[in-house]
Amino acid sequence: MFERLLPHMRVNTVYEINLDELHSRGVRGIITDLDNTLVGAKEALATPELIQWLDGVRSRGFQVVIVSNNNDSRVGKFASPLNIPYIHAARKPAAKAFRRALKVLGLEAGQTVVIGDQMLTDVLGGNRMGLFTILVTPIAPADEGIMTRVNRQIERIALIRLRKKGLWYEGEIK
Repeated sequence: MFERLLPHMRVNTVYEINLDELHSRGVRGIITDLDNTLVGAKEALATPELIQWLDGVRSRGFQVVIVSNNNDSRVGKFASPLNIPYIHAARKPAAKAFRRALKVLGLEAGQTVVIGDQMLTDVLGGNRMGLFTILVTPIAPADEGIMTRVNRQIERIALIRLRKKGLWYEGEIK
């Protein structure tokens, strides 16, 4: 059960993701979470560093779609200035939003990665759809809402079990 929460890759930030390696594997699409993945949960707009990263993503031929459980106002205000399509109120880990994102991208699961900061939403949802999942360290965990804090408690329990099974090692971030 808990194995479905294991990401394929763990990094501290999106900036550590080797885009060239993903591209060489045939990846052409990125489904990304917003809050605490791209920016802190209370940051309304993209940082200059993130804009530069997104420009690099696009220049390598990747398509991007934001899939967030947050509301249209929050996600739209962030995504629209960047000309990034988005799906709000996604209800991750439900498969429907991930299927919609693949349709927006016009890609198959094998050509797409999911990037997010939560095992219970981003990783579980992506793994269930057969997507390559990348877990990032949350940017500003102190700013998280109540449901995310509940998810973090469940993640802690899952991590204890995964460590006992020898499936999760601290310092394994790469």
